[in-house]
Amino acid sequence: MPRMPAVEAAVRVLEKEGVTVAFGVPGAAINPLYAALRRRGTIRHILARHVEGASHMADGYTRAAPGNIGVCIGTSGPAGTDMITGLYTAQADSVPILCITGQAPRAKLHKEDFQAVDIESIAKPVTKWAVTVREPGLVPRVFQQAFHVMRSGRPGPVLIDLPLDVQNAEIEFDDTTYAPLPVYKPAATRAQIEHAMGMLVTAERPLIVAGGGIINADASDLLVRFAEVTGIPVIPTLMGWGSIPDDHPLMAGMVGLQTSHRYGNATFLKSDFVLGIGNRWANRHTGSIEVYTEGRRFIHVDIEPTQIGRVFNPDFGIVSDAGAALALFVEVAEAWKAEGRLPDWSDWAAECLHRKRTMLRRTHFDQVPLKPQRVYQEMNEAFSRDTCYVTTIGLSQIAGAQFLHVYKPRNWINCGQAGPLGWTLPAALGVRAADPHREIVALSGDYDFQFLIEELAVGAQYKLPYLHIVVNNSYLGLIRQAQRGFQMDFEVSLAFDNINMRDEDGVAGYGVDHVAVAEGLGCKALRVKSPNEFKEAFKKARALMDEHQVPVVLEFILERVTNIAMGTELNNITEFEEILTLEPSASLDDMSGPRMNDATVTAEPAPEKQPA
Repeated sequence: MPRMPAVEAAVRVLEKEGVTVAFGVPGAAINPLYAALRRRGTIRHILARHVEGASHMADGYTRAAPGNIGVCIGTSGPAGTDMITGLYTAQADSVPILCITGQAPRAKLHKEDFQAVDIESIAKPVTKWAVTVREPGLVPRVFQQAFHVMRSGRPGPVLIDLPLDVQNAEIEFDDTTYAPLPVYKPAATRAQIEHAMGMLVTAERPLIVAGGGIINADASDLLVRFAEVTGIPVIPTLMGWGSIPDDHPLMAGMVGLQTSHRYGNATFLKSDFVLGIGNRWANRHTGSIEVYTEGRRFIHVDIEPTQIGRVFNPDFGIVSDAGAALALFVEVAEAWKAEGRLPDWSDWAAECLHRKRTMLRRTHFDQVPLKPQRVYQEMNEAFSRDTCYVTTIGLSQIAGAQFLHVYKPRNWINCGQAGPLGWTLPAALGVRAADPHREIVALSGDYDFQFLIEELAVGAQYKLPYLHIVVNNSYLGLIRQAQRGFQMDFEVSLAFDNINMRDEDGVAGYGVDHVAVAEGLGCKALRVKSPNEFKEAFKKARALMDEHQVPVVLEFILERVTNIAMGTELNNITEFEEILTLEPSASLDDMSGPRMNDATVTAEPAPEKQPA
């Protein structure tokens, strides 16, 4: 049997498991693995500027396409602790990524050696599995098990910690007979699906809540087919957005306290039955359980048994991969429809569609500084149905979810439960590394953008072009809005008198010069201050990307304070800005922005006064 260093066996397993790209930062304790990567030459490596950035790149890479598993690599000590945020983010959103860290030699693990930390114990709460490999012969089998764990059941991340002497040890390993372990996915039975259908047909106003598990299972086509066979409207969660096209007549809007549509919340409050598939009843989707569940019955389908009943106990639960369950739902629904056993829910669907066409928020504002709503309206016009949006937490994400349109699965790549600032930029680079052709548009507020702004240099170095929209109000906008409840505006302003800002830009007092920083990191950047500049700016940004093959930053200078619609309950959302009431005859085309100018405008509470 061939003999080789343990780390070469690890690299051969990575190859067999389909890994072609890794993100990381080399260091003394992980250099043996890097030496093996160099010898083999089969896995492309992208050098991050921060190890947390590498973990988010791996996260974006995984989310970009079915079957992907992103890999991030770092040395011992702080490299592993820097990855913890990335691991937590991936765990929270059911994203499989593999983090590999170097470690001090086994004999020094408990002697406070330089950069020796018990990363296995630190990582366990935020991974599916974290392990320090203490026997060289286990290395290839631990890597094999890691891929099995990441892919089986509810997907999630794994950390493998490799002591330096374990990496260097020679072992026997023959990769010619290697095969990945079978992946375990629980599947619903026909009896369970028929029982669920028997409950569903008793409803008068049913809804399907489509979660991120549907996208993980690559089952969006099955969801749409099931909705069309039954005629039941669909409410995607933020993680499930794109599982049904936004302009599909059965897409009834998103529901929640923040990332929601007015029509989505109104429709949910009228419903009497909810079938949740691949979702976890996140609190920013539900609000209080009392309001969310009142007057409704629930079926919950989830791949993870302990998710069913975790937030509230449904009337019926099914443990199943979303794809396996939907395949049976389609089969049973088609049979029942042929037998005349499905109710006619067309009136209910028409009612939901009417709300979708009429209960809208205003987006067309002409003032300077810009209102963010106008930015999203212009993005809808500038970008195609195939555009992939990447974003994390903040008012930018919340407003983006309220105003943008998504038409395909994996075209809204969003950091959900954890919401770490700084995630957007490296995640967008990971998406681009996974897909060289798709139009990728990242969306950040100024603070998210500044967190890991140095990773722009990675995009320049490795020619990873994408467009990064920065909506700049020089505020921690979401925290400022939350501070209203405390009657304060305290330590959330990013504005300062930057002595280096160019006077002709007319943006003194907005703090960081993002255009100068982006250009200093090898990228291109444009600043937009007036609605008249939008169309030319988008055109020029695309041309710069095509010419230079680097990230292009497009910064929009916003008014300092805009409160974005949100609230404490689904039935208690404060709109702050003007909203629209369209005539019942309005078409779906009327949702796009400028054509809504002649619609009736209903005033809501006025926004707060701008700070001095």
